[in-house]
Amino acid sequence: MKKIKKGDYGYRNHFKRKQLFIIALLALFIIAQLVGRSFTDNDSVKKILTVMAIVTVLPAANLASPLIAIFKYHTPEQAFHEAYMPYEEKFEVLYDLVLTTPEDVIPSDVTVVHPTGIYVYCINPKLNVKRAEAGLNELLKANKLDPNLKIVTSRSTFDKRIHSLKPASEYEDDGTVEYGVRVIKGLSM
Repeated sequence: MKKIKKGDYGYRNHFKRKQLFIIALLALFIIAQLVGRSFTDNDSVKKILTVMAIVTVLPAANLASPLIAIFKYHTPEQAFHEAYMPYEEKFEVLYDLVLTTPEDVIPSDVTVVHPTGIYVYCINPKLNVKRAEAGLNELLKANKLDPNLKIVTSRSTFDKRIHSLKPASEYEDDGTVEYGVRVIKGLSM
């Protein structure tokens, strides 16, 4: 089985499973350290085990925060993925990303990185699209990319937009598409 990377179909569910496993493992360590306190009579060993348990909580909390932010967003069904597979030959298509700005968490089932811009299909209907676009475009500018990112919350509108795009091969390749893919993956959890 090949490793699922950021931008691959199924990444969101894979990310959640991996994070849950690591958090559960850390929770077991914490419990073992606290239970270990009851098996010793030495006060200094009890204090050391308590401090170790407290210190182990910090990485568990750091891993839990992104998991909590994306827990309600799942990988779409296979039929959804198959609908966008033909576009993979024309331009870069990324799946299952969760883009983040300081203000917003933007779950994207499909993200298209094209020489004319970056098009994001967001599945959160409550998202403040203007604020999220502005935040992501600022991050693109900070990474020396043109701020041409558009967020679409309607699937039919998104489908029309990417259907109208010409293949990326018809544009001059200056490396910005590959760099844009790396930046978008970097902005994702």
